[in-house]
Amino acid sequence: MDDLKITLDTFSDDDKRELAVFIQREKKKKHRKDLELFQLLQQKKNYKPEQVIQRLYPDDPNPVAYYALRKRLMRHITNFILLKRVEQDITAASPIMGMLSLAHYLFDMRADKLAWTYLRKAEKLATTNEQYDLLNMVYNLQIEKADSEFADILDLIISKRNQNKLAADEEERANIASSIISQRLQAVRRQGSDLYFNNIIQEVLKTYGLTEAVSKRPSLLYKLLSIARSAVLARKDFISFEPYIIAQYHEAEQKYGFRKAHQYYKASLLYMIAHVLYRNKKFRESMHYLGLLHEGISGEGKSHYVLFYPRYTFLMVANLVFLFRIQEAIELMENLLFKNSAILGTKDLLTAQLGLSFNYFAQGAFSKANKVLLNINHSDKWCEGKMGREWVLKKNLGELLIQYELGNEDLVLNKIRGFERTFSALLQEPAYRNVKHYLQLIKHMIDFPEEVYRTEFVQSVENTLEFTSFEGTDIQAMSFYAWLKSKMLRRPYYDVLLELAQTKH
Repeated sequence: MDDLKITLDTFSDDDKRELAVFIQREKKKKHRKDLELFQLLQQKKNYKPEQVIQRLYPDDPNPVAYYALRKRLMRHITNFILLKRVEQDITAASPIMGMLSLAHYLFDMRADKLAWTYLRKAEKLATTNEQYDLLNMVYNLQIEKADSEFADILDLIISKRNQNKLAADEEERANIASSIISQRLQAVRRQGSDLYFNNIIQEVLKTYGLTEAVSKRPSLLYKLLSIARSAVLARKDFISFEPYIIAQYHEAEQKYGFRKAHQYYKASLLYMIAHVLYRNKKFRESMHYLGLLHEGISGEGKSHYVLFYPRYTFLMVANLVFLFRIQEAIELMENLLFKNSAILGTKDLLTAQLGLSFNYFAQGAFSKANKVLLNINHSDKWCEGKMGREWVLKKNLGELLIQYELGNEDLVLNKIRGFERTFSALLQEPAYRNVKHYLQLIKHMIDFPEEVYRTEFVQSVENTLEFTSFEGTDIQAMSFYAWLKSKMLRRPYYDVLLELAQTKH
């Protein structure tokens, strides 16, 4: 497949519109070959090079001009991505690099005094934000320009540079350790062994002399806990992860605290804790940490508000649902989706739509739930590229249950057949065995509706779906089971869901 097309297919519709404007930034023309090529590559059909050449140069096919045009379009894309990254950069890296570039320019223009002013600003910003690699570049330029009358004392610069090299070396060792930990956790996950992530992490940290650095460096703690969390999410082993992440967070907070430059990592860790508590059905405890998160992003960490507020809202809504406050949950999600959608990226928008659909469904507003999903004007394949296969699977399951509630049984059966084709490989995996059986049970409910309330069917459900205990059952899996149970008991889904969530086994 065409590399340019693959790159462009990763862009959102808004990004594509912005790129089209960006391509014409230097000089607007009615007919631009680079823009024409960009538009051709956006089409669903995959054209061969000779077909593209024929379309671009119908009178005189010119392969040489075509490949030069491709290079020009790739330069546009590269520069566009660079500028987008600078705009979206939540760290201090972009302004530091900007000041470094400005200092280089001013030195070339012999404006040494001003150049040194920006070098000192870059140094201060890099030091505050622990940007060790960039700080090394700052010190190297300071050393190079130390003969200027406006320069700092050379010995002092060299001393600071040497201290920074130690911190940069620690950062490199941390990156190596993180990769090794990630690989080991993945290996354990593939083998199906228990996730003793604490033992694995501590062993690797000790090997690389980083045990104390974890509590001292929020960026490193965040990186390691993110890796461990990925393994936990895949295995849904939230129970063992909860005490570990809470202990690590409080140790870092009590020993060293979180400076202003660490607010992104603090907010991320608070979100992780709130999320694992929610998945372990500890809704009030989760709300406590969400309160700390909201306080942080409204205060010192307010520069991260746009990034974290959607996540905060999704998790707050999820907790409210299980705290008998579903109307409040719906209003909060509606406010985000319909009044604050400007701050939502593609992933957050899709998450909000699926979440609101579930909230309406739990409330019994099935037509509303269906309408929200119909407003996702993208194919499942497109959604999978943005959200992953499991998200699409959950969306399809949600659509099935909505159509069942709306009485469209033929449509449900068609959707089940399509579901089994689309996710055939996934349904063979042990982790998705319950989903496979769940679909069979729905088919049985449609074919033999009179049996749903009988003891034999209830027993069949209990024997078919595998749960170790409801305390250890993933809350999302439990939500789907609750719907099935509500049908067997002839009771409202939401009531049964809340009862299961409050049950301790």
